[in-house]
Amino acid sequence: MGFTLLGAVIPGLGLIVGGRRRIGAFVLTLFLGLIGLVVYVGLTRRDEVLAAAVVPSRLLMTSVVIGAVAFCWIVVIVASHRSLRPATGGAGGRAFGATFVGLLCFAIAAPAAVGVQSVLAQRSLVQDVFQAQGESKSATRPSTVNVKDPWEDKPRLNLLLLGGDDAPSREGVRTDTVIVASIDTKTGNTALVSLPRNLTFMPFPADSPLRKYYPNGFGKEGLSLDGRLEWMLTAMYQNVPDAHPGILGPSDNEGADVVKQSVGEAIGLKLDYYLQVNLQSFPEIVDALGGIRVNVNERVAMGGVSSSHIPPKEWIEPGPNQYLDGRHALWFARGRYGADDDQRQVRQRCVIKSIVDAADPQTLVTKYKAIARAGRHLLRTDIPQELLPAMVQLALKVKSGTVSNVTLDSDKLRLKYLHPDYQALRDTVENALESAPAPTPTTPTTPTTPGTTRKPTTATTTAPPGPTQNLADACAYNPNGDQPN
Repeated sequence: MGFTLLGAVIPGLGLIVGGRRRIGAFVLTLFLGLIGLVVYVGLTRRDEVLAAAVVPSRLLMTSVVIGAVAFCWIVVIVASHRSLRPATGGAGGRAFGATFVGLLCFAIAAPAAVGVQSVLAQRSLVQDVFQAQGESKSATRPSTVNVKDPWEDKPRLNLLLLGGDDAPSREGVRTDTVIVASIDTKTGNTALVSLPRNLTFMPFPADSPLRKYYPNGFGKEGLSLDGRLEWMLTAMYQNVPDAHPGILGPSDNEGADVVKQSVGEAIGLKLDYYLQVNLQSFPEIVDALGGIRVNVNERVAMGGVSSSHIPPKEWIEPGPNQYLDGRHALWFARGRYGADDDQRQVRQRCVIKSIVDAADPQTLVTKYKAIARAGRHLLRTDIPQELLPAMVQLALKVKSGTVSNVTLDSDKLRLKYLHPDYQALRDTVENALESAPAPTPTTPTTPTTPGTTRKPTTATTTAPPGPTQNLADACAYNPNGDQPN
């Protein structure tokens, strides 16, 4: 029995002791070779292994390999016990031995089954969320993908992060959360630019077909405050495609393409891809991660309507390093009663940072099936499958890099006025990215592409210096004492 256990831990050893030396030596050599290969790959090829985890064909092959290794391991355990058990053993001893071998086989089969399920869950996630470049349609993403070195001529990757409020019980979609993540592809240092959802007269690039219909931006003069609601940034995702379907060309998500073009023109950056989060499924991903921890500097309302003076029934109270489950995390990001857009934007960026922090290797390994299942319901994107291996390696840099916030002065930029100063906004973002630390002097300022032409404005203010703030500082516990009541 002892040698059966030892032969299960070190495959081949039980066969050698049982007299089947030749095949036992072969199995032991093969086992030690596999251990050596795993150690070598883990130490020297970690990034490549992680990149392979987003390639559906390799994931399918991995699931087959896991199943085959587990099956062979079980065969070795059974064969070792048959070689070792005495021929004169009684029925009781044989029954006990069979039970013992069954437990050993289960100890191999159970984690192998979990591993196969996790790998197949990852494969389903990749296939459901990310489509191949030739199998999906986008009017705004790069037309080609340099699979070998996607960042060769791209010092910065600009992603549009959208938070949509689509739900079966809600008519239309509004993007209440609009954040641009500009990532230094060399260091992973990331600058986040949050735009208020109530911006009006959002511009379009000079070469966009929408410029013909909105030469002065998406907006109308002479409207009441309620009338402006349908002409704000938050309404563009739904209203522009409804008014001009197909105007940008073939697209799987016309609303996202419209917002990409307009936001890119507003801040002076060419936006590469978008990631859209369905906020109704957002709690599911937070719960799959086991919750997040944030510093709560002010009371955050869970519900309530400020305009109707309807107070919320629940609050998230101030406190350091508070644990939030999915429901509370969603309200922490979205709660608006007694708070302005600036406060909400800070909280949303802190939630992004907390999710990045929560996605540690131990959590991903132990809870990955739930995370993958939530991700299938949560995300829409135009990032092609071919780019995923490079995106994984860039994500590792982002996790170890610095995430900072580009501070926007609402008063100087006139962000709360009917006609914001978009020229000054572009200058602010440009200055912020120029001042961010970079490993080489090749980091560009605002990209000069046909889609980012700048229009002169009639009343341009002097652009603020474009400061950035590390989110570790912005999200620290520092209650200001000014709490909603």
